[in-house]
Amino acid sequence: MSKKLRIGVLISGRGSNLQALIKACEVFDFPAEIVTVISNRPDAQGLERARRADIPCVVVDHRDFHGNRAAFDSQMTWALEDAKVDLVCLAGFMRLLSETFVEHWWDRLINIHPSLLPAFKGLDVQKRAIESGARFSGCTVHYVRHEMDEGPILAQAVVPIHNADTPDDLAKRILAQEHRIYPLAVQWIAEGRVRTEGPRVIVSGYGPPDTVMLNPAPKPPEK
Repeated sequence: MSKKLRIGVLISGRGSNLQALIKACEVFDFPAEIVTVISNRPDAQGLERARRADIPCVVVDHRDFHGNRAAFDSQMTWALEDAKVDLVCLAGFMRLLSETFVEHWWDRLINIHPSLLPAFKGLDVQKRAIESGARFSGCTVHYVRHEMDEGPILAQAVVPIHNADTPDDLAKRILAQEHRIYPLAVQWIAEGRVRTEGPRVIVSGYGPPDTVMLNPAPKPPEK
Protein backbone atom coordinates (compact mmCIF):
# COMPACT_ATOMS: atom_id res chain seq x y z
CA MET A 1 0.00 0.00 0.00
CA SER A 2 1.04 3.64 -0.33
CA LYS A 3 3.04 5.45 2.34
CA LYS A 4 1.12 5.81 5.58
CA LEU A 5 0.37 9.16 7.19
CA ARG A 6 2.74 9.72 10.10
CA ILE A 7 0.91 10.80 13.28
CA GLY A 8 2.21 12.44 16.43
CA VAL A 9 -0.15 12.31 19.43
CA LEU A 10 0.02 14.86 22.27
CA ILE A 11 -1.34 13.72 25.64
CA SER A 12 -1.49 14.83 29.26
CA GLY A 13 -3.40 12.02 30.98
CA ARG A 14 -4.82 8.55 30.68
CA GLY A 15 -4.73 8.40 26.87
CA SER A 16 -8.03 6.67 26.12
CA ASN A 17 -8.31 8.38 22.73
CA LEU A 18 -4.65 7.53 22.12
CA GLN A 19 -5.60 3.90 22.72
CA ALA A 20 -8.42 4.18 20.17
CA LEU A 21 -5.91 5.50 17.62
CA ILE A 22 -3.42 2.76 18.50
CA LYS A 23 -6.12 0.12 17.95
CA ALA A 24 -7.09 1.63 14.59
CA CYS A 25 -3.48 1.78 13.43
CA GLU A 26 -2.99 -1.89 14.26
CA VAL A 27 -5.33 -2.79 11.39
CA PHE A 28 -3.12 -3.71 8.43
CA ASP A 29 -4.76 -1.48 5.83
CA PHE A 30 -5.35 1.56 8.08
CA PRO A 31 -3.68 4.43 6.17
CA ALA A 32 -1.88 6.02 9.15
CA GLU A 33 0.66 5.09 11.81
CA ILE A 34 1.59 6.66 15.16
CA VAL A 35 5.30 7.48 15.09
CA THR A 36 5.58 9.39 18.38
CA VAL A 37 3.63 10.18 21.53
CA ILE A 38 4.52 13.35 23.41
CA SER A 39 3.35 14.17 26.92
CA ASN A 40 3.79 17.30 29.00
CA ARG A 41 3.50 15.13 32.11
CA PRO A 42 6.03 12.37 32.87
CA ASP A 43 3.40 10.47 34.90
CA ALA A 44 0.73 10.43 32.17
CA GLN A 45 -0.89 6.99 31.97
CA GLY A 46 -1.01 7.26 28.19
CA LEU A 47 2.77 6.92 28.01
CA GLU A 48 2.49 3.33 29.24
CA ARG A 49 -0.15 2.63 26.58
CA ALA A 50 2.29 3.86 23.94
CA ARG A 51 5.19 1.86 25.33
CA ARG A 52 3.11 -1.33 25.33
CA ALA A 53 2.48 -0.69 21.63
CA ASP A 54 6.21 -0.08 20.99
CA ILE A 55 5.60 3.55 20.05
CA PRO A 56 8.47 5.98 20.80
CA CYS A 57 7.61 8.43 23.60
CA VAL A 58 8.91 11.87 24.47
CA VAL A 59 8.26 13.87 27.64
CA VAL A 60 8.35 17.65 27.26
CA ASP A 61 7.54 18.73 30.80
CA HIS A 62 6.01 22.19 30.73
CA ARG A 63 7.27 22.85 34.25
CA ASP A 64 10.85 22.84 32.95
CA PHE A 65 10.11 25.96 30.89
CA HIS A 66 9.02 28.19 33.80
CA GLY A 67 6.07 29.73 31.98
CA ASN A 68 7.90 30.27 28.69
CA ARG A 69 5.18 28.89 26.43
CA ALA A 70 7.03 29.73 23.21
CA ALA A 71 10.06 27.70 24.30
CA PHE A 72 7.82 24.80 25.38
CA ASP A 73 5.99 24.76 22.05
CA SER A 74 9.28 25.08 20.15
CA GLN A 75 10.60 21.98 21.90
CA MET A 76 7.44 20.04 21.00
CA THR A 77 7.73 21.13 17.37
CA TRP A 78 11.34 19.97 17.33
CA ALA A 79 10.30 16.55 18.70
CA LEU A 80 7.47 16.23 16.18
CA GLU A 81 9.66 17.21 13.25
CA ASP A 82 12.41 14.88 14.43
CA ALA A 83 9.85 12.07 14.10
CA LYS A 84 8.85 13.36 10.64
CA VAL A 85 5.22 13.82 11.69
CA ASP A 86 2.61 14.69 9.05
CA LEU A 87 -0.40 15.19 11.37
CA VAL A 88 -0.57 16.16 15.05
CA CYS A 89 -3.48 14.77 17.09
CA LEU A 90 -4.35 16.30 20.45
CA ALA A 91 -5.75 13.60 22.72
CA GLY A 92 -6.49 15.04 26.13
CA PHE A 93 -3.59 17.50 25.89
CA MET A 94 -4.26 20.01 28.65
CA ARG A 95 -2.04 22.90 27.61
CA LEU A 96 -2.89 25.96 25.56
CA LEU A 97 -0.81 26.17 22.39
CA SER A 98 0.90 29.32 21.17
CA GLU A 99 -0.14 31.07 17.97
CA THR A 100 3.28 30.23 16.55
CA PHE A 101 2.74 26.50 17.14
CA VAL A 102 -0.75 26.58 15.62
CA GLU A 103 0.50 28.54 12.59
CA HIS A 104 3.37 26.11 12.07
CA TRP A 105 1.01 23.11 12.07
CA TRP A 106 -1.89 24.85 10.30
CA ASP A 107 -4.31 22.28 8.83
CA ARG A 108 -2.01 19.57 10.22
CA LEU A 109 -3.26 19.81 13.81
CA ILE A 110 -6.55 18.32 15.04
CA ASN A 111 -8.31 17.99 18.38
CA ILE A 112 -11.23 16.09 19.86
CA HIS A 113 -13.58 17.85 22.27
CA PRO A 114 -16.43 16.29 24.32
CA SER A 115 -19.24 18.57 23.17
CA LEU A 116 -21.01 19.54 19.99
CA LEU A 117 -18.93 22.59 19.13
CA PRO A 118 -19.38 25.50 18.93
CA ALA A 119 -21.51 24.82 22.04
CA PHE A 120 -19.82 24.27 25.42
CA LYS A 121 -16.18 25.08 24.85
CA GLY A 122 -13.68 24.64 27.65
CA LEU A 123 -14.08 22.46 30.75
CA ASP A 124 -16.95 20.82 32.67
CA VAL A 125 -18.88 20.50 29.43
CA GLN A 126 -21.10 17.57 30.45
CA LYS A 127 -22.23 19.33 33.61
CA ARG A 128 -22.93 22.50 31.67
CA ALA A 129 -24.85 20.64 28.96
CA ILE A 130 -27.09 18.94 31.52
CA GLU A 131 -27.68 22.15 33.47
CA SER A 132 -28.57 24.02 30.27
CA GLY A 133 -31.45 21.63 29.59
CA ALA A 134 -29.94 20.46 26.29
CA ARG A 135 -31.47 17.27 24.90
CA PHE A 136 -28.33 16.20 23.04
CA SER A 137 -24.60 16.39 23.49
CA GLY A 138 -21.71 14.64 21.79
CA CYS A 139 -18.16 15.12 20.59
CA THR A 140 -16.33 16.99 17.85
CA VAL A 141 -13.13 16.46 15.89
CA HIS A 142 -11.88 19.77 14.52
CA TYR A 143 -8.84 21.50 13.09
CA VAL A 144 -7.11 23.64 15.70
CA ARG A 145 -7.11 27.41 15.34
CA HIS A 146 -5.85 30.23 17.57
CA GLU A 147 -8.86 30.36 19.89
CA MET A 148 -9.54 27.47 22.30
CA ASP A 149 -11.91 24.79 20.95
CA GLU A 150 -12.42 26.59 17.65
CA GLY A 151 -11.70 25.53 14.10
CA PRO A 152 -13.26 23.82 11.08
CA ILE A 153 -15.24 20.76 12.13
CA LEU A 154 -14.23 17.40 10.65
CA ALA A 155 -16.74 15.11 12.36
CA GLN A 156 -19.30 15.02 15.14
CA ALA A 157 -21.17 12.29 16.98
CA VAL A 158 -24.42 12.96 18.81
CA VAL A 159 -25.70 11.26 21.97
CA PRO A 160 -28.96 11.89 23.84
CA ILE A 161 -29.00 13.37 27.31
CA HIS A 162 -31.15 11.28 29.66
CA ASN A 163 -33.26 12.83 32.40
CA ALA A 164 -31.35 10.99 35.13
CA ASP A 165 -27.89 11.58 33.70
CA THR A 166 -25.01 12.68 35.90
CA PRO A 167 -22.02 14.37 34.24
CA ASP A 168 -20.13 11.07 34.57
CA ASP A 169 -22.95 9.13 32.89
CA LEU A 170 -22.96 11.53 29.96
CA ALA A 171 -19.15 11.63 29.76
CA LYS A 172 -18.99 7.82 29.42
CA ARG A 173 -21.59 7.84 26.66
CA ILE A 174 -19.70 10.57 24.79
CA LEU A 175 -16.30 8.92 25.27
CA ALA A 176 -17.48 5.77 23.50
CA GLN A 177 -18.26 7.92 20.46
CA GLU A 178 -14.96 9.80 20.70
CA HIS A 179 -13.23 6.47 20.25
CA ARG A 180 -15.22 5.95 17.03
CA ILE A 181 -14.91 9.30 15.32
CA TYR A 182 -11.28 10.22 16.07
CA PRO A 183 -9.81 7.28 14.09
CA LEU A 184 -12.39 7.90 11.39
CA ALA A 185 -11.33 11.54 11.00
CA VAL A 186 -7.67 10.50 10.84
CA GLN A 187 -8.53 7.92 8.18
CA TRP A 188 -10.30 10.53 6.04
CA ILE A 189 -7.28 12.84 6.24
CA ALA A 190 -4.87 10.02 5.43
CA GLU A 191 -6.96 9.01 2.41
CA GLY A 192 -6.85 12.57 1.06
CA ARG A 193 -10.60 13.01 1.36
CA VAL A 194 -10.52 16.21 3.42
CA ARG A 195 -10.19 19.84 2.42
CA THR A 196 -10.94 23.04 4.30
CA GLU A 197 -12.97 25.87 2.79
CA GLY A 198 -12.77 28.75 5.23
CA PRO A 199 -14.63 27.69 8.38
CA ARG A 200 -15.93 24.47 6.83
CA VAL A 201 -14.49 21.03 6.13
CA ILE A 202 -15.52 19.11 3.02
CA VAL A 203 -15.13 15.32 3.17
CA SER A 204 -15.39 13.69 -0.24
CA GLY A 205 -17.07 10.35 -0.73
CA TYR A 206 -19.45 10.70 2.21
CA GLY A 207 -22.90 12.22 2.50
CA PRO A 208 -25.08 13.35 5.38
CA PRO A 209 -26.86 10.72 7.48
CA ASP A 210 -30.43 9.91 6.48
CA THR A 211 -31.70 9.38 10.02
CA VAL A 212 -33.10 11.80 12.58
CA MET A 213 -33.05 11.26 16.35
CA LEU A 214 -35.64 12.89 18.59
CA ASN A 215 -35.33 13.36 22.35
CA PRO A 216 -37.72 12.63 23.99
CA ALA A 217 -38.56 9.96 21.46
CA PRO A 218 -42.25 9.76 20.45
CA LYS A 219 -44.10 6.80 21.82
CA PRO A 220 -44.87 4.18 19.17
CA PRO A 221 -48.53 3.97 18.21
CA GLU A 222 -50.56 1.52 20.25
CA LYS A 223 -51.61 -1.59 18.43
